[in-house]
Amino acid sequence: MDTNNLIINLKDISFCYPGESSVLDRLNLKFYQYNRIGLTGPNGSGKTTMFHIIMGLLKPSSGKIEIFGRPVKEDKEFRYVRRKIGLLFQDADDQLFSPTVIEDVAFGPLNLGKSKDEAMDIASMTLKSLGLAGFEDRITYKLSGGEKKLVSLATVLAMEPEALLLDEPTSGLDDNTKEKLLHILSDLNLSFILISHEIDFLFEITDSIYTMQDGKIISDKEAYIHRHLHAHPQGKYSHVHKEHKRLK
Repeated sequence: MDTNNLIINLKDISFCYPGESSVLDRLNLKFYQYNRIGLTGPNGSGKTTMFHIIMGLLKPSSGKIEIFGRPVKEDKEFRYVRRKIGLLFQDADDQLFSPTVIEDVAFGPLNLGKSKDEAMDIASMTLKSLGLAGFEDRITYKLSGGEKKLVSLATVLAMEPEALLLDEPTSGLDDNTKEKLLHILSDLNLSFILISHEIDFLFEITDSIYTMQDGKIISDKEAYIHRHLHAHPQGKYSHVHKEHKRLK
């Protein structure tokens, strides 16, 4: 692929938490514009850790990080990353902290230098685009789990990122909210990496699926990721196999 379209380039990234064994072991990742990648793997395999390293929330013990062709290492350099890449946390309560929905969604644009009126307009338009018009004055902590997840996504999209990192966006969602999220993500003109244990959802929304194993990212073929032709009592997603490529 054209290196000019390279968004994230991780080179030999290793990381371990204090007192624990290695989580990431010389991990490599190249993520390009227009990629929509699904990432799966067991709990504790390092998926969320990798996202936090990309965003500068954790520092690797070794390896190099390049974002949009720029090497990033220091905290001040990651400010640029956070303007360009939106991270949706696994737990919506880690993302929402303002009293009302509109304040939470407007917070990002305000930090990007928008005026209060501009930030409020952006927040309102973002909520409307996600089918959340009328949520502006809702009390954040009183929202349902699915509503919190969608409002969290609104806080990320309001900053107009160029790519997304989505950490278990379907976790805890009912089928209707999950289907709504599927349509929202399908309609976005954005590249993203999406962590999920729900293989059917990943097959529906992503172009390639990879797994974390032994501190590295491997292809679905090596990991034997597949889905069976079988009936789901609650099934809403198609069961057509796709071809996937190895992640370089």
